[in-house]
Amino acid sequence: MKLQDMCRRIRSFLGSNDSYESAGIVLIGIPMDITSSFRPGSRQGPQAIRDASEGLEEYSPYLDRELNECPFYDGGDLALPFGNVEMCLQKIEEVTCLLLEDRKTPFFLGGEHLISYPVVKTLCRYYPDLVVLQFDAHADLRHDYLGEIYSHATVLRRICEVVGNNNVFQFGIRSGTKEEFSYGRSYTNFYPFELSTALDSCIPLLKERSVYVTLDIDVIDPGYAPGTGTPEPGGATPEELFKVIALLKGLQVVGCDLVEVAPTYDPGGITSLLAAKLVREEMLAFSSRFVSSEKHCL
Repeated sequence: MKLQDMCRRIRSFLGSNDSYESAGIVLIGIPMDITSSFRPGSRQGPQAIRDASEGLEEYSPYLDRELNECPFYDGGDLALPFGNVEMCLQKIEEVTCLLLEDRKTPFFLGGEHLISYPVVKTLCRYYPDLVVLQFDAHADLRHDYLGEIYSHATVLRRICEVVGNNNVFQFGIRSGTKEEFSYGRSYTNFYPFELSTALDSCIPLLKERSVYVTLDIDVIDPGYAPGTGTPEPGGATPEELFKVIALLKGLQVVGCDLVEVAPTYDPGGITSLLAAKLVREEMLAFSSRFVSSEKHCL
């Protein structure tokens, strides 16, 4: 199956190539918010981020690079069977596998955070040394949420089961149950309330590893990013996230996502604009180290 058969394109992210074949990075929207536990609406995030990107320049003064230096292709939004969580997860696995078979580096726009689970599950078959870096307000380490094991509140617990607790690094966490914080402190690389300083101390451990980066927009304080489903006061500033991206640029990033933008709750659109800028910075920072797998899905 071809990507065009799986996705629908309406408008592309700023600077997207017209050629899938020549692109190293492929941007895909995952408009899924089935398990949102407080305010739904993140299914509208991918297109809102694309729309906001038109207000940016292709040049980043932070990194002194332009988007034309990292050829990428915006494949549109994955067509999903809304209401069927397990089938949606299967579709996300399929599109991830397709990108990896075509030796592309996936960059997903959510959608709710649960989309990260099938992506990581697929990447593990390519990169057995995979580590996952989470930047988030919430621990997402519940075993289940109201009896449901597949939820945006359980996604990192499911990821831990796939890659191993010691291969999960969690930064900026400032919300969760007592049990989640206990689990994180006992089993994962858990850095509540900390971002760039903690990440900097971990960089030597990550240098030779394949890295997946998952960024939940709610890691940023809702004063800067109100358009999200579960806002949590006391978060990072945008400048702190730009520092984090700069620290990551020397790592072997094999995929990433940005999730939980819910534009309905932000009439001014500043959340989508910030998300678009973060996407630009991530693509420019990571592209020199993005690698394509020569393996095949199992």
